[in-house]
Amino acid sequence: MVRAKLVKIGNSRGIRLAKPLLEVAGLVDEVEIEAAPGVLTIRPSAHPRAGWAEAAASFEPMGLLDEIGATRFDYEEWSW
Repeated sequence: MVRAKLVKIGNSRGIRLAKPLLEVAGLVDEVEIEAAPGVLTIRPSAHPRAGWAEAAASFEPMGLLDEIGATRFDYEEWSW
């Protein structure tokens, strides 16, 4: 348990959190704060795309919708 004083910051209030406390909690740059009567809950900010790579890797590839074929560009504009 750590005690901290609320300090005035303009029209708001803030607290300073010690580095070891932040490290134990896993808080880095951005947090989400939830308020309930008498309680503030601070947790790491969820990244919008967290877990997408793992989810995509779990899907089996379905293949392309169309066959790959040459285009007008291949025949008329491209040269080696």
